[in-house]
Amino acid sequence: MKKQMVFGAALCVAMAFTGCKSSESAYKKAYEKAKAQEAAQQAPVVEETPVVAPLQPTTPNNTVVDNGDNVPVRQEAVSVVSGNGLKNFSVVVGSFGLISNAEGLQQRLKDSGYDAQIVKNTERNMYRVVAATFNDKVSAVQSRDALRSQFPDAWLLMGK
Repeated sequence: MKKQMVFGAALCVAMAFTGCKSSESAYKKAYEKAKAQEAAQQAPVVEETPVVAPLQPTTPNNTVVDNGDNVPVRQEAVSVVSGNGLKNFSVVVGSFGLISNAEGLQQRLKDSGYDAQIVKNTERNMYRVVAATFNDKVSAVQSRDALRSQFPDAWLLMGK
């Protein structure tokens, strides 16, 4: 009986050592599979050249540039909300979505001696504050340049 027990124990030990041992071929298969996936991911990518239409030089539809002096002038359809009316060229010093803000700036300009006006661009729903308006562009440019010390974003408007 002792022989059978020793033999059974030896058999169990032998099975335990051989059953826990992993096979080298399983590791090799996993390694080869990982290498194949890595190679597939690093395969050279063929880039297609996009077809691009040639650029057509255009100017924005709300800006007109007079090539004589290269001073840009925006052309917008505006209506007078408060003021005496616009001439050919106007100096805009502020744009607001709320009329109350435009009225505040208009009053500040009037207190400084300007004949300020408010016009509305209904397309953009913006109130423009005009500090001065002129018949000729040269005078408007000079006024804009003088106002830029206080209003650096001042620009010229030509109503449609």
